[in-house]
Amino acid sequence: MSETILWADATYAKTPAGQFEMQTRKLGLTPMVRRVLVMVDGHRTGKELAAFVPPTEDIDAILAQLVEKACIEARVREAAPAAAAAPVAGGDVIGMAPAETRTAKDNEMARHFMINSVNSIIGQQMRVSLIHDIFHAETTEQLRVVYHAWVESMSNHSMGAKRLPELREKLFKVL
Repeated sequence: MSETILWADATYAKTPAGQFEMQTRKLGLTPMVRRVLVMVDGHRTGKELAAFVPPTEDIDAILAQLVEKACIEARVREAAPAAAAAPVAGGDVIGMAPAETRTAKDNEMARHFMINSVNSIIGQQMRVSLIHDIFHAETTEQLRVVYHAWVESMSNHSMGAKRLPELREKLFKVL
């Protein structure tokens, strides 16, 4: 049972062998195992990856197989992500106007700004789940919750990290 919790709570990242497998397909992975390998991005936990697997498949077995073949590595989440999650719960960010002062048009502008910045800096189809979350955030509070994931994605990209202060300032005008 503790092994199941380990798989669910760990964050997974591709190893160089996993990157090589993505290009060459030499290990002969099944389509489902390959799908999970493709979805591993260094940010998702086993629990989040399970959403991409049909209920008939065992995510623990798939992750174990990928770890065994050295395609991915598990990183146990430490206290830092829990501390980072605290602002997400409230959705409050210093420097933003109160949520109740924002209109539906402001929300739409913020949503488009976030999606366009991800697509232009990180690349289209690179952060599909983030784009999905931004697109479906209808209220200012929901956008502010997604904002933290947007900042994390932008800061993990070299050009995004350079431009983040400028982008954040522009976004704060409407968020």
